[in-house]
Amino acid sequence: MSKLFVVFGATGQQGGSLINYLIHHPEFSKTFRVRGITRDPSKQAAKDLSEKGVEIVRADLSDPKTLAPALEGAYAVFAVTNYWDTGSHEAEEAQGKAVADAALAAGVSLIIWSSLPNITRVTGGRVTNFVHFDSKSRVEDYIRTLGFPSSVFYLPGWYMQNSKHPLFPPPTTNPDGTVVLPYAWPDELEMPYIDVTDTGKYLAPAIGDPAKYNGKQLIGATAFYSSKEVADTWSRITGKKVRHATPEELPVSSGSFMEDNVIRPNPFLTDTGYYGPTGRAELEWLHSQLDPADKLTTWEEYVKANGPWFSA
Repeated sequence: MSKLFVVFGATGQQGGSLINYLIHHPEFSKTFRVRGITRDPSKQAAKDLSEKGVEIVRADLSDPKTLAPALEGAYAVFAVTNYWDTGSHEAEEAQGKAVADAALAAGVSLIIWSSLPNITRVTGGRVTNFVHFDSKSRVEDYIRTLGFPSSVFYLPGWYMQNSKHPLFPPPTTNPDGTVVLPYAWPDELEMPYIDVTDTGKYLAPAIGDPAKYNGKQLIGATAFYSSKEVADTWSRITGKKVRHATPEELPVSSGSFMEDNVIRPNPFLTDTGYYGPTGRAELEWLHSQLDPADKLTTWEEYVKANGPWFSA
């Protein structure tokens, strides 16, 4: 009999990608039946999943009493929170702990938590305002104390999809036609880029062998790309000169977190690196564990497949 795999955030980027991977995988599609959790089963994305055979159940991470029914009978659970839904790291941490508690009470054998690096810890206390990273990390710390048979922690990198996400400002075009990207990132800054539709590929090893990966962090990224590589790839594919902004070219900050800490250079990114000093080695290790058939999307492939770019 197939086992029940419960996926929170079913209509979101990570959860939706994992579901797509599970239902199309030659083995996992037979091993698991999938239950997708969403706050709004009436949305079209939820209906589309239902038509593909996914059981859709309503639950809200902010309403703990809805979690037990959602997790009833579950063998495995993928849990993800979205800080930007509430803008509160306290609320996000409470949501994560609530779903972990409910999963433990339901007898879940494998929990996969979508985590992020603890930036306060990684930077030795120099950077303390990446609260949406730290809150996810604190939930990870909490899950480690609960004694699940297997717990795995997924740390995705910088989404390639951020290049078109409305949360981030659009590029501008100078009078000479040069496209200026809205981040004042130095050419040499390297970031781990991930096509979020590849999510299931990074989780597959742990899903197939939970005991082997119990307690492990799985870093999700195709590669570390420098700011110059990113801009040069866009230039090559679009035929336009593309570069990152200089700090002087950025508008006066309105004081938002994004403007002060992501758009502008931050010691977390420029000095410590997204995953800290061991990130590159950890990424290489995970790549060695992946199914060779699961080809990861490169930045060049993503750019080619997701145009047009800079048409405005």
